[in-house]
Amino acid sequence: MAVAATSGGGMHFHGPHHGQKGAIGKQLLRYRVIAMVLELGIVVHSIVIGLGVGASNDVCTIKPLVAALCFHQMFEGMGLGGCILQAEYKTVKKAVMVFFFSITTPFGIALGIALSKTYKENSPIALITVGLLNASSSGLLIYMALVDLLATDFMGPKLQSSIKLQIKSYAAVLLGAGGMSFMAKVA
Repeated sequence: MAVAATSGGGMHFHGPHHGQKGAIGKQLLRYRVIAMVLELGIVVHSIVIGLGVGASNDVCTIKPLVAALCFHQMFEGMGLGGCILQAEYKTVKKAVMVFFFSITTPFGIALGIALSKTYKENSPIALITVGLLNASSSGLLIYMALVDLLATDFMGPKLQSSIKLQIKSYAAVLLGAGGMSFMAKVA
């Protein structure tokens, strides 16, 4: 493959992948949009969860929230980490995204503790605000999970060519959804 410099300082490729530069760029852009939108949904969701933990004065409420939070953050971190890797960001951008993911729940907890004297969990304004934030972040996360993450994997050529792999994949999704539902019920 020959590489030639263009007058604008970029590179122009000649060879078997000549026409693929645009397709690869579109796919990379798609991965980057997915990573940013997923990060946004997780950040909002983490602040709301942290706010609930920090503002709560009841130990019976805090214990299950912390248990759910540990599982939640672990799986969100794995999913977001995979998306960030696919997006092929530079090191600084990756570090910033990881920093915001890591800091938002503790920030929400600190905010909840600071507001615990004035924050009334059952006041109409608090319920509406938390409800709107939860609805927007959960809707965003469900959309991302179903449309951008699962659909892409399930419609890929590797999965489409193997019935055995499809059955295993569907079973894994159902088992994961069932496990998270069980955790929500217990917590």
